[in-house]
Amino acid sequence: MREVSRIAVSVVCAGPERLFNADLVLPDGATVADAIAKSGIRDAWPGVEISADRIGIFARKVSLDATLRDGDRVEIYRPLNIDPKEARRKRARNG
Repeated sequence: MREVSRIAVSVVCAGPERLFNADLVLPDGATVADAIAKSGIRDAWPGVEISADRIGIFARKVSLDATLRDGDRVEIYRPLNIDPKEARRKRARNG
């Protein structure tokens, strides 16, 4: 019987008051969606918003069907509280 190659990855999500981190071992060829599903984040953090446009690997935006490599860190980003352009304008007005 042929042995399946495995990779080690982590799934992380940081909130204002909480951090989720799951270290996983997945079969080679697993996707970002596979890692998120296996991480258990939806059970551990029921209110977390997971959106396809707020997912990355090491701060680089990726799609849910992106193939993972050994050592990857899947990051789930939270929604912004304020638009970055508006935040800069506000800082400029306030000196």
